[in-house]
Amino acid sequence: MSKETVIAKKVKVSSDQIAVNVLGWVLIGIFALICVLPFYLIIVASFTAETSLIREGYPLIPRIKDLSLDAYKLSLKNPMAIIISYATTIGVTAVGTFVAVLLATMTGYVLSRKDFPWRNKFSFFFFFTTLFNGGLVPWYLLCMRYLNFKNSYVALILPLMFSVWNMIIAKSFMNSLPMEISESAKIDGANDLVIFFRLILPISKPLIATLGLFSALAYWNDWYNCMLYVTDTNMFTLQYYLQRILGSAEAMRIVAEKSGMALPSIPLESMKMAMTIIATGPIVLLYPFVQRYFVKGLTIGAVKG
Repeated sequence: MSKETVIAKKVKVSSDQIAVNVLGWVLIGIFALICVLPFYLIIVASFTAETSLIREGYPLIPRIKDLSLDAYKLSLKNPMAIIISYATTIGVTAVGTFVAVLLATMTGYVLSRKDFPWRNKFSFFFFFTTLFNGGLVPWYLLCMRYLNFKNSYVALILPLMFSVWNMIIAKSFMNSLPMEISESAKIDGANDLVIFFRLILPISKPLIATLGLFSALAYWNDWYNCMLYVTDTNMFTLQYYLQRILGSAEAMRIVAEKSGMALPSIPLESMKMAMTIIATGPIVLLYPFVQRYFVKGLTIGAVKG
């Protein structure tokens, strides 16, 4: 093969690779735009007047004459209540996420140990709870009547404290770790707690970040448990507080329409978008810090060829 032929093949391969890279970036860019577009529309709609949203729908390019802060003024009418709700949600999310990740990783580690004789029986027990559960009524009676969790922060943390799905992810990750790590540590005299906290957890950062993000999202978006167990307004979570505001505004508008009362226009549609921005802002800001671990976490337990 002549030197010119080799050079021509290398140039062809290089040009083909460039074309593939360009096509890949274009497709990724289009997909990213599709993902970002809904959130962009939410932001624009939250600053758009209610009459414009009803008349023309969600604008892709906002017009200056249609811009309005009425939705945010109404949503933030009581800023102290918003701050208290934020503090409650942040505290519950921080404590709940820490405990949830700790329980999931510890359980996953134990069930991944081949020297644990009952690991298959316990695994079946955990998996069985994903198919059948006692239902809302027994759980409500247990928390309210027997454990007296009414107006307690424990009632906001306990229901989401353990996730079988997170435990399965942790178990799959622990199965991929070399058994020699634990065996060599045991030869040196380390017990299971020392092995777990000083050897297993430091090399499980992708797992911790992934489970932490899943648990934090679950706690941050939870409003149902607050509705069931909390009546003290100073303990309302952010999601439940915003839902109450929206529900009150909807009820006022319905009463006004049926009774013919003249009430100021309530920007319900733009309020929904403004509340979405208020509620999701911290999670959106948190995601970039765990993104590099999250990509690794998505492949936990994948089949390797």
